[in-house]
Amino acid sequence: MATQGSQARRTYGGIDDTGELQNAVDFVSTKGQKMIDEVGKVIVGNRPLLKKILYNILSGGNILFEDYPGTAKSLMANMFSQASGADFRRIQFTPDLLPSDITGIYMYNEKTQEFEFRPGPAFTNFLLADEINRAPPKTQAAMLETMQERQVTVEGTTHQLTRPYVVMATQNPVEQEGTYPLPEAQMDRFLMKLSVGFPNHEEEVEVLRRRVDRQSDDPEVEAVSSPEEIVKMQDVIEYVQIDHAVLEYISEIVQRTRDEPRVEVGSSPRGSEALLALSRARAAFHGRTYATPDDVKELVPASLHHRLMLKPEPRIKGVDPKTVLKDILKDVPAPKV
Repeated sequence: MATQGSQARRTYGGIDDTGELQNAVDFVSTKGQKMIDEVGKVIVGNRPLLKKILYNILSGGNILFEDYPGTAKSLMANMFSQASGADFRRIQFTPDLLPSDITGIYMYNEKTQEFEFRPGPAFTNFLLADEINRAPPKTQAAMLETMQERQVTVEGTTHQLTRPYVVMATQNPVEQEGTYPLPEAQMDRFLMKLSVGFPNHEEEVEVLRRRVDRQSDDPEVEAVSSPEEIVKMQDVIEYVQIDHAVLEYISEIVQRTRDEPRVEVGSSPRGSEALLALSRARAAFHGRTYATPDDVKELVPASLHHRLMLKPEPRIKGVDPKTVLKDILKDVPAPKV
């Protein structure tokens, strides 16, 4: 396998693939474990979910949580920002929210007699877009540039957003009153879509016990990282190696979503890129300098199911995109690397 030494020695911005890359990956793994442990002091159970959120952060992507209210979606976003030592802002999406409420506006300064830009809440490191599907389509469109280009354009002037920049959005199920379905173009900008779910009996008792011990409704966690370290970890992910056979595996899975008879519209190439990024992030978190087919398999549901549009008949019969993806994974043989 190329990632285990058959490649020639290369240098990636000061990181070589013999010793320094392993040291850099070890840094990602150690720091990532600390973040998970710290957030786990507040979030009971769901450790696999917390890992996926971290993979998203390491990949520099955006994440969408879909679940019913009260399942700690917003809390998880807040706790990860605290553990990262990063700036955090929250936008409550409502039907009367305007695009300028997100991006900011130019206001006239009487002292200088000039218009000055007042940045909106989009200018942060971690942006929580709470109940994002309660805002109308015009406001949703204002999020597209921030999510994809990491910039904001107001009155013809472009303002860059600082790294790290991660949008964590929550949405209520579309059948709930007062929701607007997110446009496909915006859904495609989310690297992952996750569901939290309700805690079981033991976990819910533990939630209550921790609330009693904390003596406060507002939990806090220690900052075990910094924005600079998050950016460093994101940069390391770019150097995690991936065999050509694994790239073929990713492409074949995504191609199958387009050929699947039950699917009206399959995954876009962004789905392939999402699998690539998340697989490398998972590999680094587990201390490896190379990604494997197992990394890809674990992340297929979270990174692809929101990109599939099923045909009416299977949808009426209750077929779920995750079921389709599960069948595809059974049919596509994993490469031996």
